[in-house]
Amino acid sequence: MKTTVDELQTLVAVVDGGSITAAAERLGQTVSGVSRALGRLERKLDTTLLRRTTRRLELTEEGHAFLARARAILASIDEAEELMAARRQQPAGRLRVNAASPFMLHAVVPLVPAFRRAFPGIELELDTDELNIDLLERRTDIAIRIGALRDSTLHARPIATSRLRLYASPAYIAAHGRPRHAAGLAGHTLLGFTQPEALNRWPLRGPHGDEWPITPAIAVSNGETLRQLVLHGAGIACLSDFMTADDRMRGDLVQLLARETVEVRQPINAVYYRNTQVSARISCFLDFVTSRLGGPDGSWKTLSDKDSMV
Repeated sequence: MKTTVDELQTLVAVVDGGSITAAAERLGQTVSGVSRALGRLERKLDTTLLRRTTRRLELTEEGHAFLARARAILASIDEAEELMAARRQQPAGRLRVNAASPFMLHAVVPLVPAFRRAFPGIELELDTDELNIDLLERRTDIAIRIGALRDSTLHARPIATSRLRLYASPAYIAAHGRPRHAAGLAGHTLLGFTQPEALNRWPLRGPHGDEWPITPAIAVSNGETLRQLVLHGAGIACLSDFMTADDRMRGDLVQLLARETVEVRQPINAVYYRNTQVSARISCFLDFVTSRLGGPDGSWKTLSDKDSMV
């Protein structure tokens, strides 16, 4: 008996999901059906691929070796199907995109309806992480990363740049006043990040050069949480234009210390592995996003700019 594609997909889904239950949900099958498919595969191969305990599943050495080939086979099938779709000039198939949740919410999500109208054959999977992920381990096609890139094994395509600014809400300013100089921040509630520490060095001119290190009174792990705290009057924070430009235009956030703020633009890049052939799915997504988010000089577009493009 030959191994089937469904059995390979089952193995990959179990490993990626971490459990038979998670795999069943992902594949739209019953738990017993997934368990039977896994058992059939092991009988056909006459080897144990996964060790089962009451708490977890663990790949055997043979399982690791077979999984790598299974992934390669499934990727080849995807590429063959995509080739046929490309011949019809309609990119199709699943596209997995990862980004930090603030970027996903403020940049990617608003573009999804228009992207789906333009490319109805592409099935989007949107995943969020606050820290960089391993693209291969998470089977991710594109990861959008903000800031300097460090991984030389990745291709990178610039999408836009986004400036950092200091903000407070009108309610906070009414209650606590606004600092007139950077030194005046000492008398205010400063909001920052738990990590990385570099995000708690604000782009302000001072005795430390063009960076002003702060110790946050409230520290969070997520940029959207920080934005919400500022909008609710909890304090002052340094945030990026990609998530605040429209708040500033509406008057919901007020920029502080503009004259002392150093113009720092965070690069925003889409990355994928060097050994990945750029597929039609990837290229059309990147073309679509870049044309709508990056201005002529690469800077971030505001809500009104983006609306005119969608």
